[in-house]
Amino acid sequence: MTANSAGHRDDTALRRFNRTAEIATTDVIRTYSTSFGLATRLLGKRHRQHVRNIYAMVRIADEIVDGVAAEAGLDVAAQSAALDSYIAETHRSMRSAYSSDLILHAFARTARECGIGEDLTQPFFDSMRADIEEDAGFAAYDIDAHAAYVYGSAEVVGLMCLQVFLRGVERTPEELETLRHGARQLGAAFQNVNFLRDLADDTDRLHRGYLGGTARLTDADRDAWVATVFRQLSDARDTIPLLPKDARAAVRSALALFAALTRRVSQTPADVLYRRRVRVPDPIKAALATRAVLATAMERDR
Repeated sequence: MTANSAGHRDDTALRRFNRTAEIATTDVIRTYSTSFGLATRLLGKRHRQHVRNIYAMVRIADEIVDGVAAEAGLDVAAQSAALDSYIAETHRSMRSAYSSDLILHAFARTARECGIGEDLTQPFFDSMRADIEEDAGFAAYDIDAHAAYVYGSAEVVGLMCLQVFLRGVERTPEELETLRHGARQLGAAFQNVNFLRDLADDTDRLHRGYLGGTARLTDADRDAWVATVFRQLSDARDTIPLLPKDARAAVRSALALFAALTRRVSQTPADVLYRRRVRVPDPIKAALATRAVLATAMERDR
């Protein structure tokens, strides 16, 4: 075989591997989140797969610490070792642009193309590790621990997506700072409302108190957290016009969905939140997505 034919074969093999990796990340988001799956379909083509790759990487890490590894029979030490291995392979693949793990291979390509570094991935993994370290007993998060956890588990994911949206786009330093604030606020809002609707699972199965420590939330506590979420969503909404137009419909749709979820949580007694998970029906999700697309279509590009 000549050098040229070998090179052509290798290039074809790598492209096939890349495509397979992207199929794997798309399957992850399709399996685990209809809401984010819908939102990514509204992204421009240049963003869509990158955001799916980010979602898949963080989802797998989250599953390691949220019960999959434990159900597979791993004790706390083995779960920690599994997370260590995942972290090491993530960072190694980000440096080399290759991994035999399909999900991490896809994420590494996104990280390198979009400028996502360990300054964003390490805080995420720190939050994931906190969930394992607290596994032996009930994990009660005070205000400072809550803020640190939400930054690592959610805000940095918003910043990763912002890196995708802004590649090749010029914004002033002031606009960039505003966009980063919006991305962090949106991530925090998503996480906080998920804490509210997952009170039953977090308390009973995972033995974690992200919002109220060991005390059960009252309706007044719920109202205070709902007000926080709405403030965070409002901050994020104000930054949407600064995004590239091919990212706005998806962000607007996701924001509208979580606003609708927050309203439903606000109407659910706290004691009921400890018994069942609140959700937004699929027809309403579809309607919100349609409105987001129509609103974006009428805006100017920039």
